[in-house]
Amino acid sequence: MKKSRKGLLTALLTLFYVIGMMLPAYGQEEPLALQSKSAILMDGATGTVLYEKNSHEAMPPASVTKVMTMLLIYEAQADGKFKWEDMVQVSEHAAGMGGSQVFLEPGETQSAADMTKCIAIASANDAAVAMAEFVAGSEEAFVEKMNERAKELGMEDTHFVNACGLDVDGHETSAYDIALMSRELMTRFPEIQQYTTTWQDTIIHKTRKGESEFGLTNTNKLIKWYDGATGLKTGSTGKALYCLSGTAERNGLHLIGVVMAAPDFKVRFQEVMKLLDYGFANYSAQKGLPAGQEIARIPIKKGTKNDVGAVIKEEVSMLVPKDSAKDWETKTELLPELDAPVEEGQKVGELIYMINGEEVGRTDLITTEKAEKATVFTMLQRMLKKWRA
Repeated sequence: MKKSRKGLLTALLTLFYVIGMMLPAYGQEEPLALQSKSAILMDGATGTVLYEKNSHEAMPPASVTKVMTMLLIYEAQADGKFKWEDMVQVSEHAAGMGGSQVFLEPGETQSAADMTKCIAIASANDAAVAMAEFVAGSEEAFVEKMNERAKELGMEDTHFVNACGLDVDGHETSAYDIALMSRELMTRFPEIQQYTTTWQDTIIHKTRKGESEFGLTNTNKLIKWYDGATGLKTGSTGKALYCLSGTAERNGLHLIGVVMAAPDFKVRFQEVMKLLDYGFANYSAQKGLPAGQEIARIPIKKGTKNDVGAVIKEEVSMLVPKDSAKDWETKTELLPELDAPVEEGQKVGELIYMINGEEVGRTDLITTEKAEKATVFTMLQRMLKKWRA
């Protein structure tokens, strides 16, 4: 009997020891202890993932869908498909969206700029569908473009069914994919921040009954609560619960924090702020050498010039851990020589940035000028100069 009790005690002690050993490991996997079902923190400049939790799990995104809607709107405008002052007429279909809306009426017209403002600030479903129809001819055609663009961005967990994010079977994405499209929108079209950082604004309803002012209040509380907030998009439905793609910038570091399926509207903001705090506390952004700086000169064989400069194509933004023991260093990979003809802007190598032996960024090295192939007469002249020397 004593042996039995002793064996049981030993087994219990062993069990407690194993559980104790597991707890620190679990804490390392989930250092932020988020309640949201899925989350991610991404560096906006490099796309580096700094934290993730179930980031590839596909689930309903609610109105965060409109990040892709706005991306396609801005791309269409940049491609000359329309002008911001162009007037957009509201269809019966768009006006009947329900959910978050600005109560557009069938036949009402608003400028493309004001429609986009309603989407970015007030998360207006009616304005989102009206712009989808305006850009692509129909919401269905626009959704096809949304899915095509998602594939181009590498959003493998995504399938869109509508342009506004209302609950419907098969309409889903992941935190990782939301971060990808958020990064694309904020990087390519930073001017959207004129709307995403606006707390309150108005539009003028223009209907048969006359004109009336309608107030817009931003659904994203981050812009009031968080220092450096730049956007971006909230979302909530019965299936999606509470979602948020939050963006912020401090000292050149641009971060994207996404949570999905948070239990309530306050938690989604608290947890995105926790993600952003984690990023700003542990990382900084550093700029590399400036674009256009010459790194080397490359000899040219049988060209009208003896050599050509190799310069940095573009300045690199690097994500650097704040506890890094060293500053960045560079490594050059360069062609030893070139055969004429040489074109201006021709890639001749790469400049690689390293910290503690790990790559943190790279950029192309390109030629500064062109060099034609030398004629036989030019080659003879060079040979004569060498003999005389």
